[in-house]
Amino acid sequence: MAYTTLHDRLRGPILKDLQKELKIANPHAAPKLDKVTVNVGINKSKMDSKETRAYIEKMLMRITGQKPVFTKARVAISNFKTREGMVVGVKVTLRGKQMEEFLDRLISYSIPRIRDFRGLPKKLDGKGNYSIGLRDHSIFPEVPAPDAGQIFNMQIVISTTAKDDTEGMALMKAIGMPFKRNEAQDARDAKAAKDAEAKKKTDPVANNDAPKDTISTEKIEE
Repeated sequence: MAYTTLHDRLRGPILKDLQKELKIANPHAAPKLDKVTVNVGINKSKMDSKETRAYIEKMLMRITGQKPVFTKARVAISNFKTREGMVVGVKVTLRGKQMEEFLDRLISYSIPRIRDFRGLPKKLDGKGNYSIGLRDHSIFPEVPAPDAGQIFNMQIVISTTAKDDTEGMALMKAIGMPFKRNEAQDARDAKAAKDAEAKKKTDPVANNDAPKDTISTEKIEE
């Protein structure tokens, strides 16, 4: 069976499922993906060299397919030893088909490569947007195996047009975001299914075993 890209699924089965789940008649009113922001913070003590910045820029370009931009501090903060205009991060903003292709690779190939992965937390920001924190950028197959000192963290923010977290969560689940399973709820669902199956076996009505009225077809002798 051929693989269907996220781009096609968003306009087909995902849209239909969202309309059905959220009871939305107008397909244009269903929640959609708006943009994805990939951000890497620059640690002044460990990551402030030109070589490290160049490496991060190169890896982000490989991972996202787009040239990143360096973000600078707007104000000086003495507690963090930052000056106004100092480089504090690297960022890429993805939209459209490039965003969809990145999310497709992230969900299908990269996240499953996380060691001892047990699922993502089910926590949105209250406005239907979702953030993922990654400790190791090398989970992306586009990245060659780095030295221990080259590994860096990144944050991925998925912005949507959802009105609230209910719509946002429905969209995240529909695109296949691998959230942590609720073991207690899974156990309750399994028990309910087992009880329903047991009731079906013992209930004569469910099995169509109830006595039925019969009509004699014997010919009545005059």
